[in-house]
Amino acid sequence: MPDPRVTVIIPAYNEEASIQKVIRDIPGGLVNEVVVVNNNSRDATARQARAAGATVVDEPRQGYGFACLKGIDYVKTRPDPPDIIVFLDADYSDHPEEMPKLIAPILERGCDLVIGSRSLGRRERGAMLPQQIFGNWLATALLRGLYGAKFTDLGPFRAIRYDQLLAIGMRDQTYGWTVEMQLKAAKRGLNCCEVPVSYRKRIGVSKVSGTVKGTVLAGYKIITTIFRYL
Repeated sequence: MPDPRVTVIIPAYNEEASIQKVIRDIPGGLVNEVVVVNNNSRDATARQARAAGATVVDEPRQGYGFACLKGIDYVKTRPDPPDIIVFLDADYSDHPEEMPKLIAPILERGCDLVIGSRSLGRRERGAMLPQQIFGNWLATALLRGLYGAKFTDLGPFRAIRYDQLLAIGMRDQTYGWTVEMQLKAAKRGLNCCEVPVSYRKRIGVSKVSGTVKGTVLAGYKIITTIFRYL
């Protein structure tokens, strides 16, 4: 991959205050296209993303997985498919400028999937709530015990070879998206690795960990997804 084509997919639901910051901090010259999937936002997320130079596609069905799948469907229509897909959140909790760290293991070590691990990196105090930290620990422990997958995080900031992304056949439509990718990669024997990434408090209130209902639903979906593919 001497000159890889990289596409970034950013699911976004009501992130007008942060989306331009995310797009702005993506290193220039690294990415061929930034795709923001407007996931039924009721604010100016789509307008702000277009103004920042991103391609915007709409997915009215609410759900993180729905948004990611819509982004993949869009990429499939492109005449010049990418070599690498990077997934990145729209709330500015990740550090987009660290994207070269995620792509490097694919280019230099033949990795297929690279997870940006918040557990291994520098995490701003309060950026992850206690329930997130515990849920992360439990999910990765189950992945290790049931699938032999040695992950420390379900971090959303990740890079994957496009051909392998298509091969694993992602299906989850909501909260189980990240763990589904990791367990399917382990089941297929993909070369997976992690790199430490920085993490800060998001802009705005989380739609998942910021509410009791969101936390419970996300935790339930992640656990049931892990056992579904045994």
